[in-house]
Amino acid sequence: MITLKQAYLRCRDTLKNNGFDAPEFEAHTLVEAATGFDRTKLTVNGNAELSADKEQTLIAYTQKRLLHIPLQYIIGSWNFCGFDFYVGDGVLIPRDDTEVLVGLCKKFLQNRPNKKTIDLCAGSGAISVALNKLCNADVTAVELSDKAFIFLQKNIQLNNADISLVNGDVFECHKDFDDGQYDLIVSNPPYIKRSELSTLQKEVQFEPKMALDGGETGFDFYEAIIRLWSSKLVYGGALAFELGEGQADYVKSLMKSAGFSNIRTENDFGGTQRAIIGTIINN
Repeated sequence: MITLKQAYLRCRDTLKNNGFDAPEFEAHTLVEAATGFDRTKLTVNGNAELSADKEQTLIAYTQKRLLHIPLQYIIGSWNFCGFDFYVGDGVLIPRDDTEVLVGLCKKFLQNRPNKKTIDLCAGSGAISVALNKLCNADVTAVELSDKAFIFLQKNIQLNNADISLVNGDVFECHKDFDDGQYDLIVSNPPYIKRSELSTLQKEVQFEPKMALDGGETGFDFYEAIIRLWSSKLVYGGALAFELGEGQADYVKSLMKSAGFSNIRTENDFGGTQRAIIGTIINN
C-alpha cells in the first residue's frame, strides 16, 4: 500500500520530470479529483493509506496528463467567477482571462433597470451563468455545437441558473430575433487565425476547433456579429467582446463605424487588451 503523501509526491515528480510548468498545483488537483483529499486534507492525512482503486485512478489521470490532455478535461470541471462548470471533449475550457469581459459587463449592467442580455457563442455557459447569477441578468445563450450545447444545458442546471437556450448559428439565427430588444450583447467568439491553430500549445489542440477558428484573419465573428446583431440592441445598449492579442484596434474601428461610442478596453493580468465594450448610439 502507498500513502496519500507518497502518491502525491509520485504524481508531482512525474509531472515535474516531464516538463510541466506547475507540477505542485496540478498534482494537488489530480489527487483531489482521484481521492477527494484537497490540499488541506492531504497535509493532515498524508500518512493515510490510499486504496488500490484510488491509486489506479490517480495513475490513470497522471498518464492522461502526460499526453497533454487538459487538466480540466481530466477532472471534468473547472471554476469560473466562483461557479463550477462541467467541461470535457467538445467544449472550450473557461479561462481566467474571460473574467475581464465579465467584469466589463457587470459594470455596464449594474445600474440599468433592464438587463436583457444575449450571449453569442456561449460554449460552456460560463459568461451566461456568471451574468445571470451575479447581475440578475435576463440571459439568452446561443451555441451552435451540439456537444457544447449539452455542457451548456448541464451547467445551467448545475448552477441553478435561469437562462434561455438557443441551439443556433450566430451567422444565421439573428433573423429569429427582433430589433431593439437587448440591453447587452456579449460574446467570446472564436478569434484565432486559422493558420495559427496548428501552432497552439498541445493542450489547446484538444479543444474544439470551431470554438477557436476565427477565419483567415481571426476577425470573422467580430465582423459578422457587429454587422448582423447590432440592431438587436436598445438605444444605449452595449456590445462586448473578448479579444485576442493585437485585435483591439481593429475591433474598435469596426464598432465605431457601426455607431458605437464610449468604447473602452480592459487589460488582463498579462497586459493584453482582453475585452472591449461600447454603447450603441446609432442603430
